[in-house]
Amino acid sequence: MLLWSALKGRQRSFGEDARQALARHKVALRVSNEANAPQAGPAVVCVNHYQRPGFGAWWIAIAISAVLPEEVHWVMTSAWTDMGRPGDRIKARISERLFPRLAAVYGFITMPPMPPRPHEVAARARAVRRVLALVKSEPSVIIGLAPEGMDNPAGGLMRPPPGVGRFLLHLTELGCAIHPVGFFEDETGLALSFGPAVQLDHPTGLAGEALDRWTAELVMRAIAAELPEGLHGEFR
Repeated sequence: MLLWSALKGRQRSFGEDARQALARHKVALRVSNEANAPQAGPAVVCVNHYQRPGFGAWWIAIAISAVLPEEVHWVMTSAWTDMGRPGDRIKARISERLFPRLAAVYGFITMPPMPPRPHEVAARARAVRRVLALVKSEPSVIIGLAPEGMDNPAGGLMRPPPGVGRFLLHLTELGCAIHPVGFFEDETGLALSFGPAVQLDHPTGLAGEALDRWTAELVMRAIAAELPEGLHGEFR
């Protein structure tokens, strides 16, 4: 049904599909601090880009969308990242066609893959403008994103690329609350922990790159607070 919808350009509810996916695959999902989860927008859900061999990152979006009452408009990669591993180039070529179709079905916004490549600067700026326009046009919207944008080869959290902090500040200026979420696995299965909304009241005098770094670090440390210590990575 999903592939048929993608071919025909028909929209679907990702929240409903996510709940069905968890039930169909008998995935155990434990949710902590659910009272901190956004019930409506404008809001931004910021989650860690969890990874391990054999685990598909799409389960992160599935788990969060399955437990929130409103649809989440995810900012997703427009293609698989080619890291030079066997099969990466083929996956990247296939995903360049597939991912934008999936995004159209669910109302997601695609962003060029990480790490940033010079020839995709304009496309990345267009994606940011699309997110900001969506928030302006739909006051109750919930945006979902992983600030890191890609897996950390060393495991655990890593610092987001430049510009993410400014992007989050723009969203807060439009009225969005920033909700950190920790995603991980434990002995029971998949686990989510929702943290309290992050207050981005930055120190006086910060601007430019310093403000960008300060904002990104604050959000990432809030995500780290919802994760087991072994996943804190660069934010131990």
